[in-house]
Amino acid sequence: MAKVLILPLLKMPSGHHQVAEALMHKLKCMDSTIEMKKVDLISYTSGTLEKIVTKMYLKWIQKAPRTYQWVYKHFIYADADQTALMKLYELSFIKQMEKLIAEENPDLVICTHSFPSMLLSRLKSKGKIDVPVINAYTDFFVNGLWGKKEIDIHFVPNQTIKTTLICNGVPEQNIFVTGIPIHEAFKERTVLRHTSRKKILISGGSSGLGDLYRLLKALKREQPGRADYYVLCGKNEKLYNKLNGWGMKHIIPVPYIQSRKEMSRLYDEADAIITKPGGVTISEVIQKKLPIFIHSVLPGQEEINLAFLKQHGLVFELDFTKPVEEQVMEILEDGKQLARFYRRLRQYGSEIELRGKEFDVLIRGLLGRKANQTPDKVLKDQYYVSTSY
Repeated sequence: MAKVLILPLLKMPSGHHQVAEALMHKLKCMDSTIEMKKVDLISYTSGTLEKIVTKMYLKWIQKAPRTYQWVYKHFIYADADQTALMKLYELSFIKQMEKLIAEENPDLVICTHSFPSMLLSRLKSKGKIDVPVINAYTDFFVNGLWGKKEIDIHFVPNQTIKTTLICNGVPEQNIFVTGIPIHEAFKERTVLRHTSRKKILISGGSSGLGDLYRLLKALKREQPGRADYYVLCGKNEKLYNKLNGWGMKHIIPVPYIQSRKEMSRLYDEADAIITKPGGVTISEVIQKKLPIFIHSVLPGQEEINLAFLKQHGLVFELDFTKPVEEQVMEILEDGKQLARFYRRLRQYGSEIELRGKEFDVLIRGLLGRKANQTPDKVLKDQYYVSTSY
């Protein structure tokens, strides 16, 4: 029985865990006998350390976002493997990673965070491990911390990253444009939108990070108009209770939704979404072909995501010097702007190279550790599978 080890980072809910779970579900659908284990290296090293790191990160990004942005830009987004800080991290955790791999003895490792990828890359370059490793990227760019040339397979979100990796010495046949992996539940269509009033989803309030209250206060001042706003509160009970207390008919708080099927239904019922530029949420919404409006952005990853998304015409950024609903309705009621937006969505989707059975063939080839075969040859050894829509 094959064993797959999946490595996000930290225990707090994040896109790294969402991508990990999406891939675990896809693997289970492919072969129910595969044993899968999701492990956070920090918790594996020390549960107390993980709690400290999580608490420090959340406080840092809330209280001093500009300093976090500076550190991310100079120590992670750039050539992070060359910095003294990253060398310290490597010395602190590489032995723990080697121990984890020895204990679990997986047939395949999938990294959904750059930190474990960097450590595995180091171990492979030193000949300490020979297990196949996949990088599954969770943002629309690749930071300097990810392992690159030593990693066997790269699941990248777009052709831009593919080109970047090739320029960094990664063989082209090891890179597959998959988009940011999302759960299969979001690829199903459940209902059609057909109400007279527009239904707008608002997300980004679950963690308490970002500037969601600026948006909500603006909508509160504008009074009911031609749209209803459904605010996804997640586990943020303070936000849910506050919005309930407002008693505004056009601002409807939605409690925590555990079911992906239910979340998929909400997407299908909506006319648009107002959110932050997190990689997984944006990818789910792109799959649903919803117009996307950005209300705020966290420093670091989300700022870089937003730059990519704006450059490719995949989102609309709100201007809080103007009425929010006026901006949303201007887009939703402009046939030319919507046509241009949907054309850009199709263009983004057309970059995908690996789907369905081709994914299965690639994974089976890695699990079988086919000797002296590149991933490209593993695919060519199998029957042809179309990747067209």
